[in-house]
Amino acid sequence: MKASELRNMKDADLSNKLAELKAELFNLRFQHAINQLDNPLRIKDVKRDIARVLTEIRARELSAEREAK
Repeated sequence: MKASELRNMKDADLSNKLAELKAELFNLRFQHAINQLDNPLRIKDVKRDIARVLTEIRARELSAEREAK
């Protein structure tokens, strides 16, 4: 997922996407622990996507604070 795609999403969509990614990461870690994971690099990709979503959420919080002042 690209950062430009995240910028176009609404706040509620970002929260939903974050929940989906965290659930996917949980499942990937579980599969990795029992050696059923085909592509272990997917864990890395999901972690980066989570970081991108969190970064966009925080950027929106900061811009809202600046506008409030």
